[in-house]
Amino acid sequence: MGRAAGFLVGLVLACLAIAPARAESPFDHWASVVIAGDWRAHGGGSTEAFDNARRDVAENLVGLGFPAPTQFSVRPKRYRNQALNVSNAKAIEDGLRSAAKTSTGGCLVYITSHGAPQGVIMGKKLLRPQELAAMVDGACPGRPSIVVISACFSGVFVPSLERDDRMILTAARPDRTSFGCGESDRYPYFDDCFLGEIGKARDFAVLGRAVQACVARKEIDTGASPPSEPQLWIGPELRPLLPLYTFAKARKPAPAPNAAPPSAEN
Repeated sequence: MGRAAGFLVGLVLACLAIAPARAESPFDHWASVVIAGDWRAHGGGSTEAFDNARRDVAENLVGLGFPAPTQFSVRPKRYRNQALNVSNAKAIEDGLRSAAKTSTGGCLVYITSHGAPQGVIMGKKLLRPQELAAMVDGACPGRPSIVVISACFSGVFVPSLERDDRMILTAARPDRTSFGCGESDRYPYFDDCFLGEIGKARDFAVLGRAVQACVARKEIDTGASPPSEPQLWIGPELRPLLPLYTFAKARKPAPAPNAAPPSAEN
C-alpha cells in the first residue's frame, strides 16, 4: 500500500473512532401503527386533515426513535407512494400483530378520525372500545403500550383500554366533540397540538399534559365551545417508567470515545 493510500485509510479510521455513537432509543423495538379512519370533513365534503396527521405523526415517531410505523388510510390508493394499508378493523389487527412479532418491545397505536359516543369511525364502520382493547391486548400482552385517539367523544375508550402498563391519551372526554376537521383544516386541533408539542417534550407523560394545555388554548383562541377536554390516563405500573422512555430529540448524543472533558468556563 502506498504512503498516500495508507495515510487516507488511517485518516478514515481516525474519523470513525471520533464519530459520536448513536445512542440506542428506548423505542428501538417498539411496534407502532398510525391510522387515518376517515376522509370526510364535518361539513360533508372531503378533507386531507386526517391523512395529513397520519403521515406527519408517523414521521415524527421515527424522529423520536421508533421504527417506521405501519400506516393505514381509508384511501390508500390516493397516496400510492406512502405504502399504506386500508383502514379496517381486520387489517389493523393483522398489522399490529405483525409489527408486534417483529418489534417485541412496547406498542403504540395512534388513530385520527371522526368519533361517536359508541366508538371511532373506521371507513364505513365503527371501531368500538372493546374491539380496540382486544386488538391491543391480543397483539401486545404484558408489554407497555400507548394508545392515542384523536376523535370526538374519544374519552369513551378509556375504561375499556385501561391497563396497569398502558397510557391512554384522547382528544375529548366521553361526552364532548373535538374540533378542526373541516375541508380546509390542515390537521384536527388535537393532532395539530400533538405535532406542535412533540418536539418540545421529553417523554409521553410530559407530551400528554402539553397537548391538553395546547388544545385548551387553541379552543379559547378560536372560540370553539364547549371545550373538548382531552383525557390522559396512565397506569400505575407505567407511570414511574415513562420518564425512562426518553424521546431521541431530548437526549444528547453519546460522547466520543476517549473524549476529553469540557473545560470549565467562568
